[in-house]
Amino acid sequence: MEPFYALLLLLMHAAGPIIGLNNSAEIKCIERERQALLNFKHGLIDAYDMLSTWRDDENSTDCCKWKGIRCDHITAHVTILRLRGSNPQSRFFRGAVKITSLFALQNIQHLDLSNHDFLGSHIPQLIGSLTNLRYLNLSNSAFSGSIPIQLGSLTHLRTLDLRNNGYLYSEIPYQLGNLTRLRYLDLSHNFLYGELPYQLANLSQLTYLDLSQNSFSGALPFQVGNLPFLHTLRLSGDFDVKSKDAQWLSNLNPLTNLALYSLNNLDWLQTIIFPNLRELRLVDCSLSDAHIQSLFYSGSNFSTSLTILDLSSNILTFSTFQLLSNFSLILQELYLSHNNIILSSPVYLRFPSLVILDLSDNNVTSLFFQGSFNFCSKLQNLYLSNCGLRDDNFLISAISISNSSSSLAWLDLSSNMLKSSSIFYWLFNSTTNLRRLQLSDNMLEGPIPDGFGKVMNSLEVLNLYGNKLQGEIPSFFGNICTLQSLILSKNKLSGNISSFFQNSSWCNKHVFQILDLSFNIITGTLPKSIGLLSELVELILAGNHLEGDVTESHLSNFSKLLFLELQYNSLSLKIGATWVPPFQLILLALGSCNLGPTFPSWLQTQSSLMMLDISNNKLNDSVPDWFWNNLQNMGRLNMSYNNLIGAIPSISLKLLHKPLIFLHSNQFEGKIPPFLVQASKLKLSKNKFSNLFSFLCDQITYANLASLDLSNNQMKGQLPNCWNCVDRLMFLDLSNNKLSGKIPVSMGSLVELEVLVLKNNNLMGKLPSTLKNCSNLIMMDVSENMLCGPIPSWIGESMQQLIILNMRGNHFSGHLPVNLCYLKHIHSLDLSRNYLSRGIPTCLKNLTAMSEKIINRDIILSQIYFNIELTYHETNHYFPLDSDSCTLNITWMWKGVKLWFSDAELQLIDLSSNNLTGEIPKEIGYLVGLVSLNLSRNYLSGEIPSEMGNLSSLESLDLSRNHISGGIPFSLSQIDDLGKLDLSHNSLSGRIPRERHFETFEDYSFEGNRDLCGFQLNKSCPGDGDQRTVKFPEVEAINGDEDSVFYEALYMSMGIGFFTGFWGLLGPILLWHPWRKDYMRFVNRLINYIFEWL
Repeated sequence: MEPFYALLLLLMHAAGPIIGLNNSAEIKCIERERQALLNFKHGLIDAYDMLSTWRDDENSTDCCKWKGIRCDHITAHVTILRLRGSNPQSRFFRGAVKITSLFALQNIQHLDLSNHDFLGSHIPQLIGSLTNLRYLNLSNSAFSGSIPIQLGSLTHLRTLDLRNNGYLYSEIPYQLGNLTRLRYLDLSHNFLYGELPYQLANLSQLTYLDLSQNSFSGALPFQVGNLPFLHTLRLSGDFDVKSKDAQWLSNLNPLTNLALYSLNNLDWLQTIIFPNLRELRLVDCSLSDAHIQSLFYSGSNFSTSLTILDLSSNILTFSTFQLLSNFSLILQELYLSHNNIILSSPVYLRFPSLVILDLSDNNVTSLFFQGSFNFCSKLQNLYLSNCGLRDDNFLISAISISNSSSSLAWLDLSSNMLKSSSIFYWLFNSTTNLRRLQLSDNMLEGPIPDGFGKVMNSLEVLNLYGNKLQGEIPSFFGNICTLQSLILSKNKLSGNISSFFQNSSWCNKHVFQILDLSFNIITGTLPKSIGLLSELVELILAGNHLEGDVTESHLSNFSKLLFLELQYNSLSLKIGATWVPPFQLILLALGSCNLGPTFPSWLQTQSSLMMLDISNNKLNDSVPDWFWNNLQNMGRLNMSYNNLIGAIPSISLKLLHKPLIFLHSNQFEGKIPPFLVQASKLKLSKNKFSNLFSFLCDQITYANLASLDLSNNQMKGQLPNCWNCVDRLMFLDLSNNKLSGKIPVSMGSLVELEVLVLKNNNLMGKLPSTLKNCSNLIMMDVSENMLCGPIPSWIGESMQQLIILNMRGNHFSGHLPVNLCYLKHIHSLDLSRNYLSRGIPTCLKNLTAMSEKIINRDIILSQIYFNIELTYHETNHYFPLDSDSCTLNITWMWKGVKLWFSDAELQLIDLSSNNLTGEIPKEIGYLVGLVSLNLSRNYLSGEIPSEMGNLSSLESLDLSRNHISGGIPFSLSQIDDLGKLDLSHNSLSGRIPRERHFETFEDYSFEGNRDLCGFQLNKSCPGDGDQRTVKFPEVEAINGDEDSVFYEALYMSMGIGFFTGFWGLLGPILLWHPWRKDYMRFVNRLINYIFEWL
C-alpha cells in the first residue's frame, strides 16, 4: 500500500494549484507578460477606470489578479484578456491601440477588445502569431484598414467578431476559409466589398454567419451540404442568386434567423420551407404585396414560429399590414418602415404579443390615436417618424385615456407635422412610463408644458430638436431623476441660463450625460454650478446669446466629457497655458470664442480630438509643431478666419480618417506640406502659400484629396505636371494667383473632376486636349488668363454636363464652334473679351437649360451644390459638411464693371468684346430662361430680332457698340423684368418705345444712335411738333383711337371725382347747420392747440 499512498501524495502535490491547495506556493504572472500588458495600457484613455487595477507598483505585481485577465493555474501564462466595454455607445477606451504589445501573450486563448474607440488603428498582420486563440472579438472599436490575411493562421479559432468597424475597407481574404473550426463569424456593418471567396464553404462547423451591411456582389459560393449547422444567416449585397442557392437554403434545416438586405428577385424564397424560423428580415428587396402574400401562404408557413419580422424599405401597402395583423398571434417585433402603407381610416391592431412596431416613413393620415386605437398590452417601442401626423391625430377622448398604456417605453414621433400642444396633453393622459420620447423636427410652438415635470417621472431621453418652442427652459428637467439626455436645440427658447441650473435639484446629476441647448436665444453668463453635472458626456451650447468668461473652474468636473460646443456665442474662453483638463475630447467647437491672441497650448493635452473648430478667434500666432504632429486622428479641422502665421512643417504623418481641413483666411506661407494631400477636402484660400510642386509631386502616401481650394494665394511659376497623383479630385480652385505657363496635360487625368477654376492667373497656350477626359465637369472657369487658340470643339462633345463655362478675358480666336450647342445643361456661358470672329451659331436654341423658364432657380443652384458636395459624403461620411461648402463665384460685366450674380440670377450668355459679325440670330428668342445677354462691343449688324421679346426672364440686355440698325422692336418693352438695357452706339433709328418700364431708362442706354428719337433722349420725332412726349408711328397708327378714348375717359373721371369729393365734404357743411357748427368748433380747437404747442 505504501507505493499507492506515495503515488497519491505525488498526484495531490501536482494537482495542488488546480484544486486550490498549496496557496503558499501560488504562482504569479510572468513578468514579461505583465510588462506587455502595461505597454498595451500606455497611451489609452481609460475614462471609466476599467484598468484601474493595472498598476506598475509593488502592490500590483500579480497581473493575474488584474481586472479582465485570467491566467493558467499551472503555467501562469495569460490565457484570457476580456476588456469588453459594457456599453457600445460609451466606447470605454479611446486612443491608438497597441495590439502588437500583446504578441508576448503567446498562450492567450480569449481576446475581447470590443466596444472601444481605437481611432482607426489597424489590425496588425502579426496577430496571426497568436495561434492559440479560440475567441477573437474586435467589434465596434473603430478599427480601420483591411482584414489581415494572417487571421487565416488562427486555425483553433471558434469565434471571430469584427462587426461594426466603420473604417474596415477591403475584400474578405480567402485565407479565412482555413478556419475550419470556426462556429461564429460576424463581419457585418463594415465597408467590405467584392465577391465572397469560395473558401468560406469550408467552414463546415459554422452556426452563425453575418455578412450584412457591406457591399458584396457576385455569386454565393455555397453548395448543397455546405454549412449544415447554420442557424443564423445574414447577407446583403448585389448577389446573383441562382436556383442552386435556393436548394442550398432549403437544406438548412436548423435555420432560425434569416436576414437578406438589398437582394432583388426573391421569387425563389416562397419555394423554401423554414419550419423553425423565428426571425425573418427582408429589407430593401423591392418586395410587393404579392410577394408577401405568396410567402406567407406557401409551403414555408412559419406562422407558429415567427416572432420577429422586418420588411422595411420595400413597396408594400396597407394590404400587407392588414394581412399580417390577421396572420400571426405570436409576432413580437414588426418593422414596416419606408414602405407605401397608407392608413386612411382608424386601425384596429390585432397583434396581441407585439412589443415593437415600426411604421416610420409611411403615411399615417387616419385618426390613428383616437378612440378606436388600442395599444397592444405588451407594446413597448412605437416608431412613427415621418408619417405625416398632425395635431388632429392626437385629440384626447375618454376612450383614449381609458386605453392608456403602462407598457409603452419608447415613442418616436419625429419629423411629422405636429404644431400645437395637443400632443403633449395626449402624452400626459395616454402614457405613464415613457423612457424615451422623440419629437424632433416638428413644428411645435409655445412653451414646454409643466406636465413633463409632473407626469414623465420615468423619462430618460427627451429630444425636441428642430421645433419652434418658446419661453424659458423649465427648471423641472433637473428634477426628473431618471433623465439622462435632454436635446432642445434649434428652437426659440429664451431666458437666462443661470436660472435653468440654479432652480433645479439635479437629482439626476449622477446619470445626466447629454445636454444640448444649441441654436436658441438663451442669454446670460455660464454659471459655475454647471459643474454639478459631473457625468456629462456632451455639452452643446452653441449658437445662443451667451456672454462672459468661461474659465477652468467651469470645466474642471467634467472628467467624462467627449463633446464640447460653445461656438457662435459672445463667450471668451480664459484658460491658462498650463491647465491640464480632466477630460479627453473627441469634438471641440470653440469658433468665435475669443481664444486669441496666442495659440491655446492646453490643446496639447487633447490627444483624442477628431473634430476641432477654433475658427474666427483672433489668433495672431504661429501654430506649434506639436499640434501638426497630433493630427493623425483628426476628421475635421477648422482654423479659418484667424491671423495664423508661419509655415506648416513638412512632417511624415498619416491621416487616418481622410479629414476635412479648413485653414483659409490666415497668413500661412511657404510650401504646402505633402501630408495634407491625405485630406478629402482642403481649403487653403486667402493665405500666402507660394509653392505647389512638392505638395503634388513629392507623394509617398495615398492621396484622398477630393477638393482643393488654393485661390487667393501667392502661387508662382508653372503648374506642376503630376496631377495624376491626385486623380480623385472633384473640386479644384487655383484662381487669383500668379501661375504661368501652359496647363499641363496631366490635368486630363482628373477624370472625376466636377469643378475646375483657374481664373485670374497668367496661364498661356492652348487648352490641352487631354482635358476632354474630364467629362464630369459641371463648371470650368479659365477666365482672365492669356490662353489662346480656337475654342476646342471637344468642349461641347465631351463636357456635356457643363453648367457653367467661363473663358472670359483670354486670347481665344477663330469662330464659335457649333459643338457648344451640345451643352444642354449650360446655365452660364461667358466667352467675352477674346478674339472670336464670324457669326453667332443659330443652334443656340439647343441650349435646353436656357430654353426653360425656371420658376425656382434656387433649385437649379442647389442641384449644382449637391453634385459637388456629394463627393465628401462618399469620401468621408463620418464628418459631413455644414456651412463650409464649395463656393461657385459667378461674375458678369456691365459697362466695364464686374458685378456678382446673386443665387437667383444664374442663366447668362456673354459674348461681348469679340470680333463677331453677322446678324443676331432670331433663334435666340427660344432661350426664354435667359436672365442676362451681353453681345456688346462686336461688329454685329442687321436689326434686333423681334423674337427677343420672348425672353420673358431677361433682366439685363447689352447690345451696345455694334453696327445694329433698324428700329427698337416694340416687343422689348413687353419684358417686365428688364432692368438693365444698353443699346448705345449703334445705328438704330426711329422712336424709342415708351411703354411700361422703357420710360425709366436713362439717355445713356440709347446714346450714340443718331437716328433715334424720343423723350428719353430729349429729342422729338418727326411729326411731334414741340411735344417732348412722343410715340412710335406704328404704335400711334395702331393705338390712336384707343388713346383718344382713353384720355376722354380719364378727363371725365377726374371731373366727376373732383365734383363728388368737393361737394361730398363741403356741401353738408355749407347747407346743414349742425355740421357747420361742429366743423367751426373743430377748427377753433385745432387753432388753439397749435398756439399752445408753439
